[in-house]
Amino acid sequence: MDRDDTTLRALSTSDLAGLDISLTDVVDTVEQAYRTLAAGQSDNPRKLTVRPPDGHSVSYAMLGRDGVRNVVAIKTSYKHGLHAGRDQQHYYTTLTLYDDITGLPVAMMDCSRIGALRTPAVSALLARECAAPDASTALVIGTGTQGRLALPFLLTTLPRLDRLLLSGTHPDGIAAARDELARCFPDRDLEVVGDLKAAAREADVIVATAGAHTPAAVEAGWLKPGAVTLLVGHGLAPSTLHQADRIIATSEAQMRVTGTDMADADGNLPAVDLELPAVISGESKVRTAAEQRVFAYNSGLVVTDIALGHRFAQLAAEQKLGTEVALWR
Repeated sequence: MDRDDTTLRALSTSDLAGLDISLTDVVDTVEQAYRTLAAGQSDNPRKLTVRPPDGHSVSYAMLGRDGVRNVVAIKTSYKHGLHAGRDQQHYYTTLTLYDDITGLPVAMMDCSRIGALRTPAVSALLARECAAPDASTALVIGTGTQGRLALPFLLTTLPRLDRLLLSGTHPDGIAAARDELARCFPDRDLEVVGDLKAAAREADVIVATAGAHTPAAVEAGWLKPGAVTLLVGHGLAPSTLHQADRIIATSEAQMRVTGTDMADADGNLPAVDLELPAVISGESKVRTAAEQRVFAYNSGLVVTDIALGHRFAQLAAEQKLGTEVALWR
């Protein structure tokens, strides 16, 4: 990534869309970021949030440092039109990376694909660490971007899964989820379920990725002993959190900011037993008994965006993708 200190490589949505990266590469990169954080080699300060009184938009700013890659980065995220339909909303997210050895900029890029891949990779790591040893059935709720990618990533970390269930209401989303699974695992297929309660009773791992307006809400009473409920978007009732035997989060602090819709009638959230970095590092184990029901909360940590963004920047540089912008000249 040779350059002087006056230019910056800009990587567009189309630049990044053309990069070929395997599911295993994504999972390994994200897992390394958690291990580095657990070892105290990275910094992941709490993100800043700005939201107007009427709630029509939300903005985030996240700063972090990866101590293994020696990269400092700033991620910004802005969504407008939260009261409107998805097709009327505007969403922009960027990641800017700096080399903390040379002091030179690495790249600025659209962060949409990074987030789209990082999130299901984290879900897959959570599922791997939280699932009971004999887990064989997975249920995904929702068919948006996260719902479509959830099963391929789950199979990457839990190859022993032999039954794959999908709950969704949008025909195009269901077709896209089926196509994505066939592309990554051509020998596997999914079952589309209509009775969510019956499906939840059979599932060992439930990943809820649905949108905010979903009517789906799995209750704690539907769950089998040893089940894992993993919240990415929506689709789980608060009881799955409050009645869980063990609670895991990528970050308890972030859960208390972004997980308020899971609060009880008094506005309270229960304490988290473990955070994912400590689990992945081997410091702690999720389960003390196989029959425990585990709730896992997936919220993004910027160190995972930094690691995956840097990996994308490396691949883009090798393929000479992007535009050099004389930003400081």
